[in-house]
Amino acid sequence: MEKKSIRRKVFQIISIGNKSDLPSRIFDIALVVVIVCNLTVTLLSTFDYWDRYDNILNSIELVTIVLFLIEYVLRLWTADYLYPDKKRALAVIAFVFSLSGLIDLLTFLPYFLPFLFPAGAVAFRMLRVIRIFRLFRINAQNDAFSVIVDVLYEKRNQLLFSIVLILIFMVAASLCMYDLEHEAQPEAFENAFSGIWWSVSTLLTVGYGDIYPITIAGRIMAIIISFLGVGMVAIPTGIISAGFVQQYTKRKSMLNYGREHELEFVTVSIPGGHPWEGMRLDQITLPPSLFVSNVVRGRENMPVRDDLILCAADTLMLATLNRREESGENLREVRVEYNNEWIGRPVRELDLQSDEHVVLIRRNDKNLVPDASTTVREGDAVLLYNN
Repeated sequence: MEKKSIRRKVFQIISIGNKSDLPSRIFDIALVVVIVCNLTVTLLSTFDYWDRYDNILNSIELVTIVLFLIEYVLRLWTADYLYPDKKRALAVIAFVFSLSGLIDLLTFLPYFLPFLFPAGAVAFRMLRVIRIFRLFRINAQNDAFSVIVDVLYEKRNQLLFSIVLILIFMVAASLCMYDLEHEAQPEAFENAFSGIWWSVSTLLTVGYGDIYPITIAGRIMAIIISFLGVGMVAIPTGIISAGFVQQYTKRKSMLNYGREHELEFVTVSIPGGHPWEGMRLDQITLPPSLFVSNVVRGRENMPVRDDLILCAADTLMLATLNRREESGENLREVRVEYNNEWIGRPVRELDLQSDEHVVLIRRNDKNLVPDASTTVREGDAVLLYNN
């Protein structure tokens, strides 16, 4: 039992950005410092001036790599808390093959691969750039960052289609330019792939000037492709811009919707050992008429995201439409007064309708999330949901 509590505490420290928890805050700051030190060493190693300090730089890199390795082992050790619905072995596998797990692995693995495969040392060193993506783990708690991620996720299909469209246009432009320019300058437009380099630099308005058409027909085609390229490249930009407008309009309309329909709010505090502790926000069970409007951690408002992991001392603000305005959903509150037959009885023994269950119990200005054994007391306000 003690080992389990230690693992839970370690999980909360390494996985939850809780500014009110000193060990968790220290870990976040230390992780940023280690990442910055590692990236600084990687950058300095490319300058000839710093060759005289190779021993120091190599020592710093080794220390940071060992710290990355230790952190990765701890994340494997506590993976079952990240995926509470999976068995421990399956949770470890799920973390290893997740995006964050792969980034964590590639943070330190390229350092050791050259010792096993010396022939691929150059390719392995290129993988060191992946370490910079570790900073996104800290940034994920930022609300502005969450908006960007939401926009890219919601518009992923449109963005993918626009990229495919651009690639098709590049190939078509390459073939056309090859046919028009190959005879005039075979050394520049040697094959269709030479034309792809030209089409990329033209469509993306880079214009390196190392390859360019010299025939009249080729130049006319280049003008047409350049005009079309401006519109093609603007498609992903327009999709992302429209996504931002849509996202902020949605948030604004939610606020107006709440004022119009008089949203009611209740707060739920998560004590240590609560079943919700360590769970992701999308894993907790709430009635359809209730939704989490805010998560307060210490003095900070956390971004309400499905992958937000709840921890002890979090306060959840639950919102619901005013009962008079609900349609198809029914929330009612029962005040347990003197001599009520519910007093002293556990929730599982309450005389309720077959499709009704207890959602919250308000007791002495506190909100309790009950389980079947929770006992009702005099003065309690029992919130019931009828589906």
